[in-house]
Amino acid sequence: MAKKKAEGYLSGREARRIAKENRRITNAFEKKRKRKNVPESEYLTQMANPDNAVEFDNLHTYFYTDAGVVKSVDGVSFEVPIGKTVGVVGESGCGKSVTSLSLMQLLQRPQGQVVEGEIRLNMGDKAYDMTKMPNEQMQKIRGNYVSMIFQEPMTSLNPVFRIGEQVDEVIALHHGEGKTKEDIKARTIELLEMVGIANSQGVYRMYPHELSGGMRQRVCIAMALACSPKVIIADEPTTALDVTIQAQVLDLLRNLKDKINSSIMFITHDLGVIAEMADYVVVMYAGRVVEKGTVHEIFSNPAHPYTIGLMASKPVVGKQVDKLYSIPGKVPNPIDMPNYCYFKDRCEMCVKGCEGEYPTQVQLSDTHFVSCYRYYDKKNQGGEV
Repeated sequence: MAKKKAEGYLSGREARRIAKENRRITNAFEKKRKRKNVPESEYLTQMANPDNAVEFDNLHTYFYTDAGVVKSVDGVSFEVPIGKTVGVVGESGCGKSVTSLSLMQLLQRPQGQVVEGEIRLNMGDKAYDMTKMPNEQMQKIRGNYVSMIFQEPMTSLNPVFRIGEQVDEVIALHHGEGKTKEDIKARTIELLEMVGIANSQGVYRMYPHELSGGMRQRVCIAMALACSPKVIIADEPTTALDVTIQAQVLDLLRNLKDKINSSIMFITHDLGVIAEMADYVVVMYAGRVVEKGTVHEIFSNPAHPYTIGLMASKPVVGKQVDKLYSIPGKVPNPIDMPNYCYFKDRCEMCVKGCEGEYPTQVQLSDTHFVSCYRYYDKKNQGGEV
């Protein structure tokens, strides 16, 4: 009897066919991206709402791997209002970081490509579509208008350059015109003091390995804020830090956001951090937004079964339980996603209709949206629920 092939097994011929097809698709994307002297009209756009700093509109970001196409971000739409903090929450692999990297154009290329949708950045007098922006123009935006605090401070800094040189470089690149080395150094010292580093003159001359994790994270925040950006992406900035340092970093971010009047897109697993920091919450699952609303709506009235499961799985002070709740099952394979609701196989609240195609978004209030069949009947009866 012939041996049964393991699930996900690819023959050599099939792997070669996939690799050849991937090269054809990614080469077309790269050719378009590497063009020189692209006219501004190609990436100029209009904000749907001028009160938003960033608008993600039907974003699709795929990775063309040898095993197939991974749909990391599969039709994501949400807004980051000016001066507000939007928390993006979900489990590992749901597409949070890839969404932010799509905005920064820092995807691992040529495998990672934005294949559809718009990311509109509000520049004040005009708006740019970041998915169409050429590399040379992107250099002026990245760090200047949009900056990112990366997930791991231990590896974000270059180990062979002193702290001062690394922060100086950001200022010199974007705001260095007409400034002397002394001016740039003074600004760096000012930034280090602003993020709560007491010995700023000493830290300026140190290498990253001479600093603790919390100090390195502060340096990363100083680099991100060097040019007073309009949008700050904080990609799990407190993951590697202990609880007391975590609280200090959150306070710091909150105060600095108000000081430079910028917007924050805060990516995290931690619902406690979201409750403390965010004005709006976006819940992602398997590359899609399953629920979004104000922080009060999401925490006091979670609508999607996945959000309800996340809330139930966190420990509560003063409440004693034998075992914390965990959502059953596992995330579907991103290469072969089902054609029904991605959460259906793990859902404990299935209703009639769940076996149909992926649910569309239902509006529960002016700011609260959910993608779930449980709200379809109420929607049909009177629009809002």
